[in-house]
Amino acid sequence: MADRLHFSLVAPERELFSGEVDQVDAAGVEGDFGVLYGHAPFMTALKEGPVTVRDGGQVRVYQVRGGFAEVTPLGLTILAEHAVEGPAGAGAGVSRPEGVGPGGH
Repeated sequence: MADRLHFSLVAPERELFSGEVDQVDAAGVEGDFGVLYGHAPFMTALKEGPVTVRDGGQVRVYQVRGGFAEVTPLGLTILAEHAVEGPAGAGAGVSRPEGVGPGGH
């Protein structure tokens, strides 16, 4: 089994996600970035935008406004000022197989 990235997404209200995943993509103030297991350590501020969590064939999207992302040898932690699950303009709780759009296509 391949090594996996430990990812935590925490908002002031609660922890929205914590677990082992394949990849996380996010919008940093200096540009968008993706993190896989073994990524070099760094820290960045986040801008408003999606945080996409890829795990096998499943994709979860969280909308984040502000906060920080930190990559350490232990994984990726995002401390968000505000975060909800679901793509922009959609209802919360959206989780679907990768490549499947909102209409099931």
